[in-house]
Amino acid sequence: MRTELQGIKIHFAETMSGYASLGGSSFTDGFEEGRKANLPLAIHVNVDVDDLAVFLTSSEHGARLTGYIEGPLVGGQAKVESGHFMLMPNTADLNRKIMNYRVYCVNEQGDRFTLAGQKEVQHHFGFDLWHDTTTLYTNLFVGHITPDQAPKADLLATGILSLGVVDFAKVLRTVRATDAQGKTSLSGLAAFGEFFAGSLWQIYGPSLPPRPYEAPRIYARFTTEGVRGAGITEHPFSTGDGFGLNLTRFHRAPCNDVVLIIHGLTTSSDMFIMPEHENLVQYLLNNGYTDVFTLDHRGSNRFPYNLIRGHANLDDLALFDHPAAIATLRQIIGRNKRLHVIAHCVGALTFGMSLAAGQVGSIQSAILNSIALTANVPPYSKLKLGLGPIACDYILGVEYVNPRWRHQPGWSPAKLLAMGVDWFHHECDSSECHMLSFMWGAGKPALFLHQNMAQETHNRLGDLFGGISVNYYRHVLKMVNTNHDPVKFEPGNPRYAALPDNYFTNIANVMTPILLTTGQENGVFADSNIICHQRLEKIVPGRHQLHVYPSYGHQDVFMGKNVAQDTFPRMLDFLRIHSNA
Repeated sequence: MRTELQGIKIHFAETMSGYASLGGSSFTDGFEEGRKANLPLAIHVNVDVDDLAVFLTSSEHGARLTGYIEGPLVGGQAKVESGHFMLMPNTADLNRKIMNYRVYCVNEQGDRFTLAGQKEVQHHFGFDLWHDTTTLYTNLFVGHITPDQAPKADLLATGILSLGVVDFAKVLRTVRATDAQGKTSLSGLAAFGEFFAGSLWQIYGPSLPPRPYEAPRIYARFTTEGVRGAGITEHPFSTGDGFGLNLTRFHRAPCNDVVLIIHGLTTSSDMFIMPEHENLVQYLLNNGYTDVFTLDHRGSNRFPYNLIRGHANLDDLALFDHPAAIATLRQIIGRNKRLHVIAHCVGALTFGMSLAAGQVGSIQSAILNSIALTANVPPYSKLKLGLGPIACDYILGVEYVNPRWRHQPGWSPAKLLAMGVDWFHHECDSSECHMLSFMWGAGKPALFLHQNMAQETHNRLGDLFGGISVNYYRHVLKMVNTNHDPVKFEPGNPRYAALPDNYFTNIANVMTPILLTTGQENGVFADSNIICHQRLEKIVPGRHQLHVYPSYGHQDVFMGKNVAQDTFPRMLDFLRIHSNA
């Protein structure tokens, strides 16, 4: 600690304004809808660092916030009762920092609000420093909501606030550094400026990618040690088109409400039984759902089906995998028990398709995460969906895309591609993490927020994710390009005659209540489930629900280190509403 900086205070004032809209949605949608509805929102705060020496040496680099927020959503003005600011705290990301704002406010009528905002300081393309340091992605909650409570809380409004050029000039004019006697401290100003500029240089300055690191394996691949106090049995079955798949049963006691959990592409049932934190299967067993199954469908990395240049598309899972799995499960548990489904990613999309097509029979309830029956992706992802299959089939000559390519022995086009991907990803030292961002979505990383992941999980991404045939990309792209509709890949193919050309055709007849969940910072399927819920509300108002998890992405909703506290309780509440003891 620099003793000469002890007791020096830093002060500056900041005003950011923009728009927000009611209800949980993506930040961009919230801003646009708020602008159309004329719902401005602004924050006026004073930032005070009480001791510069402590500020510089602490990991969170925290300060106090005072002031007020204003806008029609808070009934005019709401005074800040207490507030906290973190200026680029230390994080797990090597080239990403945040500026975090959280203020607890009350208006003249006594209504309480929490404004939680975050600036994402991460270099992507071009000169984005100005945008990153002046754009506040904002959530507004009713009541005083702590960070631990936020993922479970319902959002009042979402939007974007920003700092204009004039406002930024005003910030600079208000910066003060004073010593214990209240006199200006030039050394304090210099030290604060050095910290701020140095932090930005770490992000935006030129640098080489870190050397890829392969951590030693702590947990066995395909381990079940993450589930305790249950009998574990395997139930292999075959699909109508000749694929051998598997159900795994975790049975603690007889239960009238049985839960089936379905993974997405490149992963497997392992994402639900992770030993490094309380996983979904263990959570359900501990909360009264004592008969749980996981499905490994043809997209699972436990099988070799993804490692060939196949022609499978999403309709194959909807027509063959899910119906066969449900039929097998019914043979095991009987016809009279209530069956609930929790599904993720492409597993959720294809199960939703199968449900909409009437292929899986009676389902008591379904929770579909990230995507259900509409497909929307970031612009960069759309570009990759179009170019990826062509590049793999006709340029690179590879049969699948693999997150472990960098660790292959020898040289190959695939390994060279992985090395090239590493040059554009400096956020961590995991080549597998970089490749997964390249394979799916947009962001650094794309699949999750680094701060949500346990280090043990990040170290074994190469075990938890596998290779994937890119033909599935073609079907996702077709859905994106067809007004986000869940359309059949080959409408004229008699193989899929039992399926509708558009899976929304008979959605009004689906009586199964669905909870659509998504991370607010979903870098893979963006606001797909928000769009889906909007469409379902127009067709069958009130039948289905939507929940958006603040500060979560795509994969970390199930694989994050704190999911048992942050995301699972909302799912459990939905299950209990639709269960009968």
